[in-house]
Amino acid sequence: MEMKRPTTTLFMLMSVDGKISSGANDVLDADKDWPTIPGVKEGVYQYYEIEKTTDLWSLNTGRVMEKIGVNHKTDVQKKISCNFVIIDNKPHLTQNGIDYICKWVNSLYIVTHNTEHPAINMQRDNLKLIKQDRFDLTGLLEILKEKYQVERLTIQSGGTMNCEFLRKKLFDYVDIVIAPLLVGGKDTPTLIDGEAINTHDQLNKLGVLKLKDLKILENSYVRLTYQVIG
Repeated sequence: MEMKRPTTTLFMLMSVDGKISSGANDVLDADKDWPTIPGVKEGVYQYYEIEKTTDLWSLNTGRVMEKIGVNHKTDVQKKISCNFVIIDNKPHLTQNGIDYICKWVNSLYIVTHNTEHPAINMQRDNLKLIKQDRFDLTGLLEILKEKYQVERLTIQSGGTMNCEFLRKKLFDYVDIVIAPLLVGGKDTPTLIDGEAINTHDQLNKLGVLKLKDLKILENSYVRLTYQVIG
């Protein structure tokens, strides 16, 4: 039976101990820091090369976009053909950040239930607003497929949003590039954070994986691809 939502793949770069950042604050960041660390920087390019081959639709959050600094950027070095879906309820994005992303990507779809989001009053040819009365991840994915014909979607959001996908059984594949690095720190963001389970009857909220591919990359990097089977 055909799914009512896109096929989803969680695609991330992480350390051997599952961290997706260098530390617990916004000053530290994997994209900025890991390319500077001897023994790690030599192979990190492989993640970005693989990233270029992922789906033409990518989902992220305003929180992540804020962290990588889009609100303060102006010049786009190279426009990409990807379409961004960004969940942003706080909001984390400013008008400048939205302008920058519009220049950067093919199309930008901002998802929000915030009635004062800066995107509401912005008119851009490649900007669309998906309004929700409340955050509804399953409903969003159904809208993306039914209204915008999104068949495949790459997920690159932070650990909290990744947990929403996991708990709602909305991951189909997991594609991980592992850097030869141990980060540590209980407050450092991991691949999947969010609320932990507390009882045995919640074990059905875990994600069971089947290994589909393993590639040993250069400079001690590894790529693991799984199918989520339960």
